[in-house]
Amino acid sequence: MKNKIILASKSKVRKEILDKNNIKSVVEPSNVDEEIVKISLLKEKANPEIISKNLAELKANKVSLKKIDEIVLGADSVIDLDGELISKPESREEAMKILRKLNGKSHFLISSVCVSKNGSMIWNYTDKATLTMKNFSEDQLKDYLSKIPDEALYAYNVYQIEGEGRNLFASIEGDEDTIMGLPVKKIKEYISSL
Repeated sequence: MKNKIILASKSKVRKEILDKNNIKSVVEPSNVDEEIVKISLLKEKANPEIISKNLAELKANKVSLKKIDEIVLGADSVIDLDGELISKPESREEAMKILRKLNGKSHFLISSVCVSKNGSMIWNYTDKATLTMKNFSEDQLKDYLSKIPDEALYAYNVYQIEGEGRNLFASIEGDEDTIMGLPVKKIKEYISSL
């Protein structure tokens, strides 16, 4: 594919994954209000996977409406704990509550991607990884949280698998790029078919 794709996300990690995989991209954040969308979908009893897919599509479609004939990639990742959607924390107190909920349990990390052109989805894919958190004491959780800078905490949820977060888990099953927010192998396959 000769042209660059447009990444409808301000996630530095997603941009880095594309760069590392030689996928040329430019960043054009969608600025979708994710919380409003999540609240609406939860009222309709949507599960976390449907919410992730909808958000990825909404982001890609919104940007692609303004970028005629361009390929736009939208992405979204959510945590699914026994069917409950766990969103990014908005405070350190909320981050601590999330860590307590995940402590000693398995959960899914769901990453969805959507490719849109001229305001319509033309391809999408969702992948899921299973992460099992070790059992930690309250003090250990506080210590972990104290090492995570605000920017990372509010942008990437309570753990970053590429950093300190790896130490939280007893087991990780699934693709690491999916866990970091972008199942890039499938994206590469799709892009090479264009």
